[in-house]
Amino acid sequence: MNVSAANVTVVLQYRDSFTKAVTKNVIVVVLGISINFINANLIHTFRKHQIFYMNPRYVLFIHLVVNDMIQMTLTVILFVISYTLYKLNVSICCIFILIALFTTENTPLNLACMAVECYIAICLPLRHMQICTVKRTLMLIGLMWMTSMFSVLPDLFITLATEPLDFFYSRVFCRREVVFPHPLVIEKRDITYSLFLVIVWITIFYTYFKILFTAKTASKDAKKARNTIILHGFQLLLCMSSYATPHLKDALLRWFPKNIADSLFAIYITVQILPRSISPIIYGIRDNTFRKYLKNDLLCKISKP
Repeated sequence: MNVSAANVTVVLQYRDSFTKAVTKNVIVVVLGISINFINANLIHTFRKHQIFYMNPRYVLFIHLVVNDMIQMTLTVILFVISYTLYKLNVSICCIFILIALFTTENTPLNLACMAVECYIAICLPLRHMQICTVKRTLMLIGLMWMTSMFSVLPDLFITLATEPLDFFYSRVFCRREVVFPHPLVIEKRDITYSLFLVIVWITIFYTYFKILFTAKTASKDAKKARNTIILHGFQLLLCMSSYATPHLKDALLRWFPKNIADSLFAIYITVQILPRSISPIIYGIRDNTFRKYLKNDLLCKISKP
């Protein structure tokens, strides 16, 4: 029995009681619906006003919001399935896992691009409109998706080449390590995550310190941009913690096998739910322009008979 199969066996062995399982599922579903509802209102405000979809900064932000909604929806569905159906057809599970992985890897790339945009706006203001255009931003978003796909799709190709056809008709506990079980996939994952980690954090630190030095002698906007980068860094830290999650799960499984269900739930909330609640704060609440339009749109909805 390999490590992944052993992990699943222990998880199934120490499943929650009915009351605890219902409580956890209610918490996850309520949080998922609440965050997606807020994000849906942000998207509505973005689409309603030209000032936003003609601004590269808000285009990047709304892509992050849409990406978060897809990620949130899929992870909540997979969480509920793990408690209700337990096992899922491998082919269907592969689709869920692949899309979840695309969106997961998009998030740090999007945050890094938003940090670079802040850096250009503050440190190169005269060239900002020339460098940061909507067309280039859309091309950058396409590049993000291509990068994520090139990173994730080899998992599927390796599995197709090494697993028998019957495997894809079987039912399994829907986890990445189970549907893509080849050791080469695990090795590739660790290398890819390390590469993403280094590139994105170098970008965040570089832009932060450049803006920090500018903010000492510059305007209030520079200081606000610096604080935005800090929030990006905190959100990125939570998102990138997903890269360490497989090793953390294995460690918790060895140390606290009887409490593995609670440990996995805590990891899920910290890694999957919490980072998706920060995006609305960065622009939906902190950004004066977006907050004004969002508030007006919400008041219009409330005032309608």
